[in-house]
Amino acid sequence: MNTAGGHTPDAAGMRAYAEELRATFMRLQEEAPALHEKARAVQVTEKSRDGLVAATVGANGDLIRLDLDPRIYRRQDARGLADTITRTIHAAVAKAQDRVVEIFAPLVPPEQMRAHIEGDLDAVLEQMSRQMPKRTPESP
Repeated sequence: MNTAGGHTPDAAGMRAYAEELRATFMRLQEEAPALHEKARAVQVTEKSRDGLVAATVGANGDLIRLDLDPRIYRRQDARGLADTITRTIHAAVAKAQDRVVEIFAPLVPPEQMRAHIEGDLDAVLEQMSRQMPKRTPESP
């Protein structure tokens, strides 16, 4: 079945999607560099519940600084200290990722950005697939 102009509805949907992608790409080209710099500058510091451990991480979750209060030496619990450090770093990484997602929210849907940050290629591809227009069977 053809529509005005001799195009099938599927082709019209694909054209509209291509135009949407082009507009998004143009916006990304204009806005992404500033957002990228802002995201790269993200640093988050998280303290442990007891306040004895502070971890600062960057946008990629890289550990920038680890501060240990001298009072940690009063307890002879190496395993407990290691667990506290690990939990504190993980909490800081999660907050840094949240901040990067917030920064890119004007350009990239949060769930897509989170999947990208977490390296979940399947989720990224699934989200892209959902954005594609659905094929409609052509009528004779």
